[in-house]
Amino acid sequence: MDYLAATAEKRYLMFISQNYSYAILRPLQREILARGGEVKWFFYGDEVNQNFLRSDESCLETIDDVIQWQPDISYIPGNVIPNFIPGKKVAVFHGFNSGKLNRKGYEDHFNIRGCFDLYCTQGPNTTSKFEELAKKHGFFLTKETGWPTLDPLFSKIENNPYVDEGDKRQTLLICSTFSRNLSLAPKLYEQIKAYSEQGKWRILVQFHPKMPSELVDKYKALQNDNLTFVETDNVLPLLQAADVMLCDTSSILLMFILQRKPVVTFCNQAPGEHLIDVTDVNKLTEAIDYAFTQPAELMAKIEHFCQQLHPYQDGLSSQRVLAASNELLLSNPVLKPKPRNFIRNFKMRRKLNYWRW
Repeated sequence: MDYLAATAEKRYLMFISQNYSYAILRPLQREILARGGEVKWFFYGDEVNQNFLRSDESCLETIDDVIQWQPDISYIPGNVIPNFIPGKKVAVFHGFNSGKLNRKGYEDHFNIRGCFDLYCTQGPNTTSKFEELAKKHGFFLTKETGWPTLDPLFSKIENNPYVDEGDKRQTLLICSTFSRNLSLAPKLYEQIKAYSEQGKWRILVQFHPKMPSELVDKYKALQNDNLTFVETDNVLPLLQAADVMLCDTSSILLMFILQRKPVVTFCNQAPGEHLIDVTDVNKLTEAIDYAFTQPAELMAKIEHFCQQLHPYQDGLSSQRVLAASNELLLSNPVLKPKPRNFIRNFKMRRKLNYWRW
């Protein structure tokens, strides 16, 4: 059966809680609309800026509106969705598995919260684990599709605002997670300030949206002809514009490395041969210089890593996610009931102020 053709006249909800989710789901939205499906957005929580919604996109204002609209499938780049929303729930992830551990010492990427019917995984190194978990729990399926977010990454972005053809310097992109224990931003401020004054490289800086505002303001104050601080809901143009990334344990480094470009990390929680990890700030400059040379041995290790992380470079991951979702909807496989999640669903009801049963 052609599951892509089955998209026509079906309803797809984009359930988001962060601004970066726009870029995650828009490639998928494009495929749905091209095949006659209908798309609506819903903003969960208070951290999504509705101004990023485009004039040709529409949102449902309340949870009552969502339920009345009766979506067939909901896509969630976050961790949770209320169980009282109709239709199938599909997890598409808000990033790659960067090795971050939760408070219980488990990899947070594989935390099964009992909300989803299908996990659309990004590559072999996460698919096998989710397949094991699917067999263990029995209430969801796993399908390796690649990540829709990256579809535009594998074609050149025209008129990229972060590319300066007139500046012949190499470009360093600095990204950081917001976690106080993991973030390079407070630890490397003085070093990055020195780089901005030296002008050896053209520097772009972009932080996780949850980064403390006082730290963001400090870095914004560094802006000059050598350093630009960027706030955006779409990081893909930034990734394409840079030659090397400096990062910590943020999963954005995995998106960058899929371009087959080197990454220098500072005190990475899960270092590997594909990364140039530094724990001594005095060795940071040497490591960045080395990365810019793209040494053959390092590039071979990066290629091997990418084949396990996300082997798809065809820009068709959105199509695979859509086909897998429609297959789930139409085949309606027999699965165990999802956990009731009384406490989690009560919290979501309270957050949404929704008390109908």
